[in-house]
Amino acid sequence: MNLALFDFDGTLTTKDSLQEFIIFAVGKTTYYSKLILFSPIFVLYKLKLMHNSTAKELLFQLYFKGIQESEFKQIALEFSQQGINPILRDTTYHKLQEHKKHGDRVIVVSASMKCWLEPWTQKEGIELLSTELEFTKGIFNGKFKTLNCHGKEKLRRVKELLQLDDYEKIYTYGDSEGDREILDIADVKVKL
Repeated sequence: MNLALFDFDGTLTTKDSLQEFIIFAVGKTTYYSKLILFSPIFVLYKLKLMHNSTAKELLFQLYFKGIQESEFKQIALEFSQQGINPILRDTTYHKLQEHKKHGDRVIVVSASMKCWLEPWTQKEGIELLSTELEFTKGIFNGKFKTLNCHGKEKLRRVKELLQLDDYEKIYTYGDSEGDREILDIADVKVKL
């Protein structure tokens, strides 16, 4: 059996699902007005003075800290059903379908959130490794439950789940520096 690992944002999609999700959840006006407050953090991240995970967690705190878990998950489900298919990259999605037809094990490995990716991956009949939010007593507490599934963490998660030697060939699809580690383990790597 072969293994196919797909990054999600920018690889399976033409747009970043995080930005699309936040706009879907809070509306464009709130998204852009709060983004101004986030700009100093964004600058620190771009200058590599702040880690990707810290910046992302702060972004989620800005928009969603204190939201009810049931409300957040309902919004995430609606986004998954309405917002993902329109931003899919046809060529990469076609490759995913080919791997499924050949009986390969297909896993999306993404820094995006399980809340909106899992309904889509379940519908597609594929597996998911992703970042998860932490809810305390049914309220989002502003923290991640897992490490951000980015860079080295992507590879760690893959190795935790799988014995890579069990697969005849490993295909990996990615588009950014955050995919480098999983691209490096591939027999066939596709960098967009």
